[in-house]
Amino acid sequence: MVRMMAGLGGALILAGGMAHAQDGTSDTEALLGQSWDEIVEAARGGEVNVFMWGGADNINAYVSDYIGGLLEEDYGITLNRVPLTDTAEAVNIVLGEVEAGAKAGAVDMIWINGENFRTMKQGDLAWCGYVDKLPNAALVNFDNPAIANDFGTPVEGCEVPWSRVQFAFAHDTARTDAPPRSIPELLGWAEANPGRFTYPAPPDFTGAAFVRHVFTHFAGGADALIGPFDQARFDEVAAETWQILNDLEPSLWREGATYPTSITQLQQMFANQEVDLFFTYDPAEVGTAVVNGIFPETAQSYGLTDGTLANTNYMVIPVNAANKAAAMVTQNLLLSGEAQLEKAQPDVWGAATVIEPDRASQEVQAGFAALERHPSVVSIEELGQAALPELQADWTSAIEDGWIANVGN
Repeated sequence: MVRMMAGLGGALILAGGMAHAQDGTSDTEALLGQSWDEIVEAARGGEVNVFMWGGADNINAYVSDYIGGLLEEDYGITLNRVPLTDTAEAVNIVLGEVEAGAKAGAVDMIWINGENFRTMKQGDLAWCGYVDKLPNAALVNFDNPAIANDFGTPVEGCEVPWSRVQFAFAHDTARTDAPPRSIPELLGWAEANPGRFTYPAPPDFTGAAFVRHVFTHFAGGADALIGPFDQARFDEVAAETWQILNDLEPSLWREGATYPTSITQLQQMFANQEVDLFFTYDPAEVGTAVVNGIFPETAQSYGLTDGTLANTNYMVIPVNAANKAAAMVTQNLLLSGEAQLEKAQPDVWGAATVIEPDRASQEVQAGFAALERHPSVVSIEELGQAALPELQADWTSAIEDGWIANVGN
């Protein structure tokens, strides 16, 4: 999922107005020495401040209403959801607080992955070593490399998986009956259909992911980029990638003079028929848009024959979180079979689960077995046949910065 957040000023004002529960979690060692029942009691009646991308109404409702409702009902915990547009902003809040010596920070949990997690882990900003205390962690296969590594950075008990996604494209079958199904086909299609394609400008997370697909293609595939950053290899591939994307600009929407600033704007442009192709890191979003009347029923998501990027996204607790016990209870709830099943419902979110359903209750297993995919959403199985691993964070940041300097300037 990613790089997610909403105006920094608004987030700071909201966070600044939150009173931090005195739940005794400032003594981290003492907290880790407690039983789960004791941790729950320490969290009871408190609050948890969750900083996360706020660009999808259905995800916001799931967190605020479903998760927040259960926390309030079962534990008396108030969930404060702080909407964001760029996760890096939340990381910067934590960094500033830690550098200032603040031991009871405004941020209790962040929806995160990729370079932002790497920044927190390398900077000792992420709280680690607590995951085994969560009872529902037993539902997760932490030996799975797709969960154990976040964009190539070992997780090592410093964050909890929450959801899995894979990049997908979408078209309106009533308007585009034969959409491009590979990166070379897409580039050719855009030139043959001027003004009908565009992508959000990096650092938008989804726009940056599209650029990585193009970069990966010209590198000869993901295998050529797996492993530590290689400057010589980057320079070689980047020169061709920037040239192709610059040459593409006259064929883009508004001739590339301007780009959408967010995936939300691209979604609206597709809905308004300003462009003919849409893409997202969450294929279920297409089905949700149809259900909500944003996209027509003829909208259909699909994968690429040369593969699309897939990743796991996580929840991290900052090292100076004021409400660590409440954050742990929240993460345990997010990992529960019931919450993962609710999240997987097509009319709720349709997100792929991070747990092993066969480790959950018989009722949860039956629920997953009975799930029906929205007809506008490409199947996880079909996408998974051509899943590309995300590159290590040094690669992703270099590609993003390179696009900004050489294409978007």
